[in-house]
Amino acid sequence: MAPQISLLLLAILASVIDGQQQQLMEYMERRLAVLEERISLWHDQSTRYSSELRDFKNKVVSMLEAVEKERETLRAEVENTAVRVDRLEREVDYLETQNPAPPCVEVDDKLMENQVGTAKKRKNEKYEKLTDCSDTISQVKAMKILKRFGSTAGLWTKDPMGNSEKIYVFDGTSNDTVYVFPRTREFTLFSATRKAARIRLPYPWVGTGHLVYGGHLYYIRRHGTFQIIKFSLANKTIVDSSVFPVEEQIPVFGLSSYNYIDLVADEEGIWAIYATQENEKNVALAKLDPATLDIEQMWDTPCPRENAESAFVICGALYVVYNTRLPSRSRIQCVFDVSGSMAPEDAALVYFPKRYGSHSSMKYNPKERQIYAWDDGYQLIYRMEMKKKTEV
Repeated sequence: MAPQISLLLLAILASVIDGQQQQLMEYMERRLAVLEERISLWHDQSTRYSSELRDFKNKVVSMLEAVEKERETLRAEVENTAVRVDRLEREVDYLETQNPAPPCVEVDDKLMENQVGTAKKRKNEKYEKLTDCSDTISQVKAMKILKRFGSTAGLWTKDPMGNSEKIYVFDGTSNDTVYVFPRTREFTLFSATRKAARIRLPYPWVGTGHLVYGGHLYYIRRHGTFQIIKFSLANKTIVDSSVFPVEEQIPVFGLSSYNYIDLVADEEGIWAIYATQENEKNVALAKLDPATLDIEQMWDTPCPRENAESAFVICGALYVVYNTRLPSRSRIQCVFDVSGSMAPEDAALVYFPKRYGSHSSMKYNPKERQIYAWDDGYQLIYRMEMKKKTEV
């Protein structure tokens, strides 16, 4: 009896276990079906999102390309506008210079006549100095060769007034673009002009007798007659101009046929070195007012033009530098002191170190007491040793 009961219980237990397993399998199948449905839904949504993101990316790329094209177009229009504005400013400057109001022309002519008349009346008079500067050159203390730049003839200089360290370079004897370097170091290191700032002048210059002084650029223009143009470096405009009131001008230096007027500066201010047919053998000198470009006084000097290559003024004394047709050592062999405090024969005969050719320009800087020279395409600095005129 007992074995039969055990078999019956086992049969019942097996039946119960089979039922539970069947229910578990059905539950697992339902859960898997739900999970598969959710995975399918996620896959569909992910595909849709990826497609929408790709479409959005393509739209953004297209918009960026359109914006870039519009930016390039706008930049081209701005550059074109800047060129047109610059051209318009030049045309306005030209019209203002060429076509001033008639009453102003008459007044300017009268003022020029009075100015020239006053200057001629005071011609060759002793100059009353504005400063107590009484130095003269004893010797060339040192020479420094910076580099070779540009044409065989040119000019490089600094503004002796103020604290600016900028270097201004005039390349050649006829051009309208001035190169500007931040300092001497940059001018020495830069091998190309593309790294330099540029100043485009309204009119081209002639020669190498130009000057930077007191925030202005004074340069020579030839338009029938010779004109001195005063150009503001701050505003990049012409602030004044004057016809140099001398007739029958000839090249001021026998070895520099391109220079008719050489503007120089010293402790006393601005001077103009020139020559005329009337006194063709010698160099002439005039004192200029830097504010108005008026000629204050004029002198005929005893310094000959023949074999002269350049000149400069120190403390009111003109120093003329001479060379030979076949370049050798340059030398100062004529000095003219407008104040009369030093006779030409009392000045020291000063030789410059032998170099490459001849000087096309020599610009004395009264602040630094040194000369910026251009020698056959090489840029040099001469440091001068000074003495009092009474000691020479």
